[in-house]
Amino acid sequence: MSTTTASSTRSFAILTDVTLCIGCEECVAACKKANKTGDDDAPWKWQGGAAELSSTRWTTIARTQGRYVRVQCRHCLDPACAAACPVGALYATESGAVAYDADICMGCRYCLVACPFRMTRYEWDSPMPRVRKCILCYDALTSGELDQPACTSACPTKATIFGEREALLAEARRRIEAAPDKYVNHIWGEHEVGGTSVLYISDVELTAAGWPEQLPGHAVPELATTVLSTVPATFLTVGAGMAGVHWVIRRRDKLAAEASAAAPPDPDHTDDEVSS
Repeated sequence: MSTTTASSTRSFAILTDVTLCIGCEECVAACKKANKTGDDDAPWKWQGGAAELSSTRWTTIARTQGRYVRVQCRHCLDPACAAACPVGALYATESGAVAYDADICMGCRYCLVACPFRMTRYEWDSPMPRVRKCILCYDALTSGELDQPACTSACPTKATIFGEREALLAEARRRIEAAPDKYVNHIWGEHEVGGTSVLYISDVELTAAGWPEQLPGHAVPELATTVLSTVPATFLTVGAGMAGVHWVIRRRDKLAAEASAAAPPDPDHTDDEVSS
């Protein structure tokens, strides 16, 4: 299937076919390189021969029932993590990605509690910690730097592919119908929690790879509601105000920098003045 550059008007997704994954972790290496996350931050998180997600490992390969399964943020179409964020640092995009703005994140970690898949991680050891997770290479795709996420581009067997969500759902149905004895008759992510932008088909059940056994076929705003009900209204108001002030300051600084860059050079400003 050909890849397509993401845009703001079409919903894109990733489809992972578990039967094609060979566990090579080329997707993991590509993700680390593209996002400059460096070495894994916590060796103790390696369990059962597989590494868990962490603040430096945004995708990983789990092993279940003799199969390799890629694990990453599911990118819910109606994300509970974004609903739980009091300042909007996490937000759903029209392209299908759940993106993140570290500049306004307060580090409250309510998103970690709200995520029904437990895919979000935190920089616990950092003096200025941030929430860390896959963002489907959102910035690189929207800027045109990449035409598909780094992970899907690196997959040697095309076990994980990128494209428009509806086209990938159609491809998933085609594969299942073509080999009904091979695949479980289910597309993980088509309906769970209102649908996700990371889809799976498999010949084994995926409950051991981060898909809970009991997930509703609709969005789960109650997860965010439960989290936010523990937050005083004053905190939310102050937090929103701080985020607004921060945005105004960033906007002012950006406009000032643009104005400075566009200004003609001062003819009276000589090299001697600079050196002095």
